[in-house]
Amino acid sequence: MADPLLIAKGSTDQYILPEMLNRHGLIAGATGTGKTVTLRVLVENLSRIGVPVFLADIKGDLSGIALEGGGNPKIDERIKKLGITGFSYARYPVIFRDVFGKDGHPVRTTISELGPLLLSRILDLNETQSGVLSIIFRVADDNGWLLLDLKDLRAMVAYVSDHAAEIKGTYGNVSTSSTGAIQRALLALEDQGADQFFGEPALDISDLIRLEGGKGVVNVFAADKLMQSPKLYSTFLLWLLSELYEQLPEAGDLEKPKFVFFFDEAHLLFKDASKALEEKIIQIVRLIRSKGVGVYFITQSPSDIPEDVLGQLGNKIQHALRATTPNEEKAVKTAARSFRQNPAFDTQKVISELGIGEALISVLDKQGTPTPVERAFIMPPSSRLSVLTPEERKAIMSSSPDAGKYDTTVDRNSAYEKLAKRAESDREVSKEPVEKKLVEKTVKPEPSRTPASRSRKQDQPAEIVGDIAVSVAKSIGTQVGRQLVRGLLGSLGGTKKR
Repeated sequence: MADPLLIAKGSTDQYILPEMLNRHGLIAGATGTGKTVTLRVLVENLSRIGVPVFLADIKGDLSGIALEGGGNPKIDERIKKLGITGFSYARYPVIFRDVFGKDGHPVRTTISELGPLLLSRILDLNETQSGVLSIIFRVADDNGWLLLDLKDLRAMVAYVSDHAAEIKGTYGNVSTSSTGAIQRALLALEDQGADQFFGEPALDISDLIRLEGGKGVVNVFAADKLMQSPKLYSTFLLWLLSELYEQLPEAGDLEKPKFVFFFDEAHLLFKDASKALEEKIIQIVRLIRSKGVGVYFITQSPSDIPEDVLGQLGNKIQHALRATTPNEEKAVKTAARSFRQNPAFDTQKVISELGIGEALISVLDKQGTPTPVERAFIMPPSSRLSVLTPEERKAIMSSSPDAGKYDTTVDRNSAYEKLAKRAESDREVSKEPVEKKLVEKTVKPEPSRTPASRSRKQDQPAEIVGDIAVSVAKSIGTQVGRQLVRGLLGSLGGTKKR
């Protein structure tokens, strides 16, 4: 059994029990009150006892976890103030990851793995358009056409639009207005750089759950650029959480978690979420702890988290909140009510008085019961607070176990390629009767005519050829152009890749 983890010092020292870390948690507080340092301290403790973690680096200031700390006057002052003895600096094994492949190894998934529910959220589709997207996924699945990247999906949207009348009886109505809206949304998504996120090789979840020298590997996900597209950011993390839930086996009660997932800017996950999506989130949070996974939400106020989710968060660390407006006063009351009260002080009043690095803390005891809230100062981190230089980051990435594994994109024979081949085959079929007709008309003997009429008729083969060529072009433009050209120029519950 792993020893309790010291996370804060106050009138009584505050520990988290490793066996309760998969009961989820919350780190809340206003900007600048110390949430990031608290996150660091939890991550370092988890890595130290051999628990791998995943965390999003929103501001680009968490990379220093990879190197040993020291030489920081503020940290030295905190150690002295709290009377900490035997404190030592340390580094932790880090793997950097980045959707855009710049500040870490590329992170990809396929369109099929993401599925229509999550993709509809990224594309901001309405209920009707989401239904059409589900039909598109189903048609692709029934035909064995893999949806791996954006060009596959664009090609499928065009195909379903052009064959709407044929598939209506089996799958339901597909309107051109809905497919057009989906195509426009895909183009906008591609403009945001999301085409780099969809494709292969897709991230292998097992690569996140690693140990190095007995310490849990810290997967630092560079999210500063991705945060410019908040829905893509939050949906990506939700997809990752869903994959962990689907792929990991049942674990039951463990001495410590298999994996811990930190969800920064957690309010984005629930903002504008459909009822179906919110139900999916609640289900995952409720059930994933049985897989040995702990989920920690980092946000400004507990009021950012739905009640059904907040009630499942057993370990809570609340930094200062300011109450200068009615909405802020309501948030403070919500935060205070989320704790088991301590008769020694007024929780609601103290929340507004906390200093930087100070927090209200309540964790689960051995019986799984929340402890009375206590006021304490968070322990100082042992890794380097300052960010890595580009050279330091590059050196760590080059020695990573994932170096070279995800760097080169693989483009398999998928929906786009198969639809392009199908369109080419249709083009060849449409040519055959036209060519035969041309041959028959050019070899058929002409009846005798007057010189004048013969002269006029001599010009007609060229006219016939021209007319037929126009007809063929129109046919190709209608049948192939709408199928293929849109595919070229256009663009948990989802279908898994085959």
